[in-house]
Amino acid sequence: MCDHHLPKSKYTKLHQESHDNEHNQWSRRSFIQALGLMGGGTMMFGNTNLSVSKPSPLALALNESENDNILVIIRLKGGNDGLNTIVPIYDYDTYAGLRPNIKLTEGSLYNLDADFGLPSFMSPLQSVWGDGAMKVIHGVGYPDQNFSHFESSDIWANTNNVDPDGSGWWGRYFEELYPDYLVNPPEIPPAIQIGSVGNLIFDGYNSNYAFTVANPDQLSSIASTGIVHNVTDLPPCFYGEQLQFLRATTNTTFNYAGVINEAYESSSNEAPYDTRELSQQLAIIARMIKGGLGTKVYLVTLGGFDTHASQLTVHNQIMNDLATAVKNFYDDLAVAGWDDKVLSMTISEFGRRPYENGSLGTDHGAASAMMVFGSGLDGSGFVGEHPSLTTTDPFGNLIYTQDFRNIYATIMIEWLCIDPVVVNSAMLNEDYEPVDLGFVCSSLGVSDFSDRTLFAHTAVYRDDRTYISFNMPLSAHVTIKLYNIIGQEVAQLKNDMLFIGQQEIDVKTAANTRLHTGQYIYRISLAGEYYSKSIIIR
Repeated sequence: MCDHHLPKSKYTKLHQESHDNEHNQWSRRSFIQALGLMGGGTMMFGNTNLSVSKPSPLALALNESENDNILVIIRLKGGNDGLNTIVPIYDYDTYAGLRPNIKLTEGSLYNLDADFGLPSFMSPLQSVWGDGAMKVIHGVGYPDQNFSHFESSDIWANTNNVDPDGSGWWGRYFEELYPDYLVNPPEIPPAIQIGSVGNLIFDGYNSNYAFTVANPDQLSSIASTGIVHNVTDLPPCFYGEQLQFLRATTNTTFNYAGVINEAYESSSNEAPYDTRELSQQLAIIARMIKGGLGTKVYLVTLGGFDTHASQLTVHNQIMNDLATAVKNFYDDLAVAGWDDKVLSMTISEFGRRPYENGSLGTDHGAASAMMVFGSGLDGSGFVGEHPSLTTTDPFGNLIYTQDFRNIYATIMIEWLCIDPVVVNSAMLNEDYEPVDLGFVCSSLGVSDFSDRTLFAHTAVYRDDRTYISFNMPLSAHVTIKLYNIIGQEVAQLKNDMLFIGQQEIDVKTAANTRLHTGQYIYRISLAGEYYSKSIIIR
């Protein structure tokens, strides 16, 4: 079989010159996901497509973290208009002057406080705000805003605003925790994704973590047959790697279909969800949570936010879906006592321009508002500084006042109680400032994101080589071993005394043996402790 190598296809993003051409872009990642070979899978629950990310447990599982908290990410796909989501009453005249035809009238606004108003079409959130379960984060964005839907979505998923590398912030975290996912999947999916085919958020460096089933009949068949393919007795070549990946992806379906279906069927909804897009997605997630599935991270998707035209009609309708769905979701969770353990946050690839265009809409902009929901907050309120409506960037965009990655890091550390050093690695080894969102993880005892007292280590990919980089906190004897994904030792990379400071090892050179391209696991032994992570040999 190895005499017939499968060609590796290369995909280079096309920088489209126009908005319409960009929407016609069909990436290789999306194409493969739509075929069900990887990612973007569909389980049919309540007529909703559901995909499940599937890492595996070599290290501590995410569902064994310090608390029972859950994160629900609500993706507002297309670029949400923050100014018509949370209206700046404090500068209403400027706002109205920028939007003479699409402004929301003062009389239609519910005053959250003296400075900001909630549109009447989002009225279901009035009680959420009144119950102390909603925060608004002003001016969220990133430096040098990219106005492409696809590239900016990749930046929000990857966290690198200069050169997104095809991985996602949660995918990197899962890959570090579960480096042997191909052969040792966990009992429950750490993350579940609905919609957003092609999004990077749950992608590791070596794999997209999703699987596909087409309908309830297929799901039932998979769950009942339980067929599992062999992923270890394969030829050591590129063909074997591809066959291993496809077989492991199929196995994920068998492993997870039953537990998801069991959790879904063991609970029911106790709120009056309607039939609209987001409402149905959150209704499904509520049943999984209440059914005891144990999944920690969910992603749902609400589309329609690319409001270049007829914004008042389109935006009002989808924001009403958002408000109604969130209200019902938390009412539903409260019946079973889960409302204070589930945090939801909205994300969108960018905001809109502060001024309207000639089609009764708004064009691609920069900073926008994020909303965070949950009874676990310390009350409703605003976070950060609202961007100026008069001082804009050279393109006329609002200037961001809060980096979205600060929010990511805060939620991982303070809500899910993930070690700050691990978070730093998942965030591409960049330090981000904590944001006061109204919760603190007391069990970690570490709130400084830049704390380097713990041992930090990471994989570095440079010039088609793979390196292990780590910072020695003390001089000590260090042993580093390399394993394949089924746990067999492949090579000893280091067995020596190392001194305080930064260290870097070229894996191929240190291994002194032939390494096939693919996924491996390294283990560092230092001062009686062990540290492991998944890496890719290129």
